Amino acid sequence: MTDKTPFPGARDERTTHFGARTVREEEKAGMVRDLFSDVANKYDIMNDVMSVGIHRLWKEAMMDWLAPRPGQRLLDVAGGTGDISFKFLKRAGYGHATVCDLTEGMLVEGRKRAEAAQLADSLDWVVGDAMALPFEDSSFDVYTISFGIRNVTDPQKALHEAYRVLKPGGRLMVLEFSQLPNPMMQKAYDLYSFNVIPRMGQVIANDRDSYQYLVESIRNFPDQETFLGMVRAAGFEQAKYRNLSMGIACLHSGWKL
Repeated sequence: MTDKTPFPGARDERTTHFGARTVREEEKAGMVRDLFSDVANKYDIMNDVMSVGIHRLWKEAMMDWLAPRPGQRLLDVAGGTGDISFKFLKRAGYGHATVCDLTEGMLVEGRKRAEAAQLADSLDWVVGDAMALPFEDSSFDVYTISFGIRNVTDPQKALHEAYRVLKPGGRLMVLEFSQLPNPMMQKAYDLYSFNVIPRMGQVIANDRDSYQYLVESIRNFPDQETFLGMVRAAGFEQAKYRNLSMGIACLHSGWKL
């Protein structure tokens, strides 16, 4: 029988994906932070390129399903420059939003936008990790994460944190790129994604590598049903999803009941 006991001083290195690369789990957060620090002032352009501008419609669909109510407190994780928070506050009429992001440079850009939109008093900007949120239990009515959870080292841990910080009766809403249910359509979309999007990133933002990572990260993210199981495993009830643009993106919803 082979002795599988590690030799003295050895440690079990857990790995994860960073695009198509395999990296140690403890490395990924820093790599993601560095990537988004480099592209903070191009983030909106990146979203337009990645989705051919359709991300704006997807975010409106997110708000339609979420149906923000006056006075609600939102936590928008991986909230970047505050796009979702601005939409939430506009729909709610009044309320408060906390934008939490791993990358301070993204939050700096967001603050500038908030001041220009005269929303600064309704927003907080917090540097934080989705897997270890710096907030008390049962603090928020709504938790959103838009095109960010695939960049988290351990999405399941992030979902458990979402459950922790939501109040009883609180709502989770995740918007993320996903998988097309038709294999031939998925193959065609992959050809477009891997061959066109990085080239567009090079031309538009002079940044091929960031776009290459983002395309690869989409392909490594769980499909709709698998992620639905993860939402339920975190404790959320009435968990459902809606495909957008035939599954190019997907909304997952759940309730803390």
